[in-house]
Amino acid sequence: MNIIGHDTQISEFLSEVEGARLHHGWLFTGPQGIGKATTARALAKRALSVAAGPPIVRDGLHVPEDHPIGKLVDAHSHPDLVLLERLPKDPKAVRDLDRRDWPGDLERARSIAVDQVRGLGSVFALKPSFSNRRIVIVDAIDDMERAGANALLKSLEEPPAGTIFLLISHAPGRLLPTIRSRCRTLRFDPLDDSAMRQVVRGQLPNADEAEIAALVAAGAGSPGRALGFAGLDIAAIDSALARLATEGDATNAVRAELAQKLSLKSAQARYEAFLSRTPAFIARAAAQRSGPPLAAAISAWEAARSLSESAIRQSLDPQMTVFALAGIVAGLAHGAPSVKA
Repeated sequence: MNIIGHDTQISEFLSEVEGARLHHGWLFTGPQGIGKATTARALAKRALSVAAGPPIVRDGLHVPEDHPIGKLVDAHSHPDLVLLERLPKDPKAVRDLDRRDWPGDLERARSIAVDQVRGLGSVFALKPSFSNRRIVIVDAIDDMERAGANALLKSLEEPPAGTIFLLISHAPGRLLPTIRSRCRTLRFDPLDDSAMRQVVRGQLPNADEAEIAALVAAGAGSPGRALGFAGLDIAAIDSALARLATEGDATNAVRAELAQKLSLKSAQARYEAFLSRTPAFIARAAAQRSGPPLAAAISAWEAARSLSESAIRQSLDPQMTVFALAGIVAGLAHGAPSVKA
């Protein structure tokens, strides 16, 4: 698996794998969508393959395609690799599918249930199958029920022999302090534009340069976020926001047109992208200001974030929501410097 970026984090973990003693608990932190979970899976594949053999000549994350352990990991059938994640909301939807074939837009449960964590007991009751090593990935521990977090803590306090926990967290400050204290933290940073372009281009080989540039800008260092905007003409949304922020909208014409377009049933994905992009756009506007204009931009960001977060949850009317959010952005134009998309 070719991981772009995060070389320092990968090197630090692998140096521990090759050492005499490997810490049992690791907390991978950083913004959502920057590749923490992908890196964790690649590290697990390498660590389990090295532990079980046959030997791998090359360094880094490389595992030969025909390596028996690597093939089991890729097929999600390695008994010594456990993945705790939110399960499908409707198990019947994936009943006849391999785990690797689950659709990306699969609707999932709200949290990782405590029963999933307790299920580790039956795994830990047995010795690892292929080596002296077992790996548990939790993606993400932020999604775990409080009871589940407490149950996991017991395993972190008294880890089964040879077991390594890789915990993915987008907001480590919200975790139980006792969990954080028992883990070694690896901080993952957003990717730079060059790395972002490599990742996005690799996933979207047929996209034109304009779309790649727009997605890289929208991703703000997060390939996952960028790819989530693919095919949604993010450049047009950002252009509309920039126009509102620089020119205002005294006649409400721009807001009305935007609200009408994004409220169509066929535009649901673009509507959700608009909900995500608007607070981020205002945050960038705030970073360019000082004094009263800064205070006004911060207030606008708070209002936009609150409305955006509640829009889907409370099933707010899309047309009215877009109109209101666009109005908040238009308010940035009053006596304020121009804002770039």
